[in-house]
Amino acid sequence: MPVVSECDDSGLNDVLSFPLEDDDVVAALDAAVDGDVSEGCVGAGTGMQCFDFKGGIGTASRVLPPGSGSYTVGVLVLTNFGDREELRIDGVRIGEQIADLMPIEHREGSCVVVVATDAPLLPHQLRRVAQRAGMGLARTGSHASNGSGEQLLAFSTGNTIRRSTADAVVDLRAVADGRPGEPWLLSELFAATVEATEEAVVNALLAAETTVGRDGNTLFAMPVDRVLPLIRAAGRSIER
Repeated sequence: MPVVSECDDSGLNDVLSFPLEDDDVVAALDAAVDGDVSEGCVGAGTGMQCFDFKGGIGTASRVLPPGSGSYTVGVLVLTNFGDREELRIDGVRIGEQIADLMPIEHREGSCVVVVATDAPLLPHQLRRVAQRAGMGLARTGSHASNGSGEQLLAFSTGNTIRRSTADAVVDLRAVADGRPGEPWLLSELFAATVEATEEAVVNALLAAETTVGRDGNTLFAMPVDRVLPLIRAAGRSIER
């Protein structure tokens, strides 16, 4: 079933003018293609704010080792949250060291995270996976403020159920909730979700560009040339 979500981009966008028509939505769907996902100021990410920098679309993934089924966990985020001083990259408190390039108005208009996996998971397990995406946001410095409504969705492509079948009952595969005496596959999927969500937020910040919106309101891109030395000084490494 189609799922429609939203984030508030009124800091840059004149949301009361309703510029989009039905034809614009149809055109966007018709233009959808597979392949690499564009990041930064694209699509719904055009008006996003993240830790008082320009936010946007970000994505990342993890592949479990062969002994754990080689399952993939992919994450897509729409970042629109966070206070500047709370921004962390790989645990380094970046935000409190960059106090300039602030927007005229601080806004937190929610965040959407979509988690996709080919691991065969049941609905109650997918709900738990979606909750771990919130932990990934927390790693970047989010505390899910009252004005930021985090929307976390997860789905699995691991099972296919035909709409028409001769059988009234069908068999489904599912990851075991736990087996004594060995690592739990669910735990590995949880960890992959947390890591990929954290990285996706950072990727959105790295890909975003300074954007001027309504009334001259400006969201500045995170200054990568200033961020990388701070990360290296803390003994971390990062690739853009």
